[in-house]
Amino acid sequence: MSRDRRVWPATARAAHASLRGQVEGVAFTEGEAMQVGAGLVDLLRTPDGPRERQLCRGEGFTVIDRVGGHVFGFAAKDGYCGWLREGCLTARQEVTHWVNSTGTHVYAEPKAQAGCDVLPMGARVQLIGTVGKFAEVVGGFVPRSHLRALGDWRDDPVTVAEGLLGTPYLWGGNSRAGIDCSGLVQGAFAACGVVLPGDSDLQESVGVEVDGPLRRGDLLFWKGHVALVVDARRLIHANGFTMSVAYEETEPCIARIAAEGPVTGRRRV
Repeated sequence: MSRDRRVWPATARAAHASLRGQVEGVAFTEGEAMQVGAGLVDLLRTPDGPRERQLCRGEGFTVIDRVGGHVFGFAAKDGYCGWLREGCLTARQEVTHWVNSTGTHVYAEPKAQAGCDVLPMGARVQLIGTVGKFAEVVGGFVPRSHLRALGDWRDDPVTVAEGLLGTPYLWGGNSRAGIDCSGLVQGAFAACGVVLPGDSDLQESVGVEVDGPLRRGDLLFWKGHVALVVDARRLIHANGFTMSVAYEETEPCIARIAAEGPVTGRRRV
């Protein structure tokens, strides 16, 4: 297992049991399986440190260590490690559906005028029943049209990404409130039932290298950046140039970024 801190489930005090024989001087644990209870939370590099990625409601998280109101562990979906504020986690419970729209609200009552909280695309909920056009879930009511059953995935990650056009760029972001290049790619493929790592350099090891014409859904990589191929002439990416999710002509984009470095990979998942 790589000692990359992003996928290395250990602190100076505790480590996941899978690391037995690889580290010394720490307490080993299988961890406590929990899940995110808030709509969207920052996964931090250190307690009260910078955001690395974001997790949304219903996602599993295994807790390995606790320090001063923060917990260290890893996300169930991709093994990404980091710190969360302890209060954002709840006991693990069954989830049955996921938010298929670019985002939605969970209402206190089955009506649009009720108080609500935001749920990003990919959030997972447990369906209890239906009330008119609303799905009753643990914690409130969500428009039925915004949910799909787990396993009922989308079929085109590019179409998913296009639904987020105009979303502001946010380093480490994973929602329509703000998203970065790897967050856009990870979320687009997750909506199609494909699990990818959280950062672009990790994503570059997935799939196969493309030797030939690019096609819709292929991934183009630069150092620290990834974009989705839309068609023969365009790509879509969350980028710091427009500070948003935007289309860009592929060849001019490659030429523009060339000052910072060349394309490092062309992958097909």
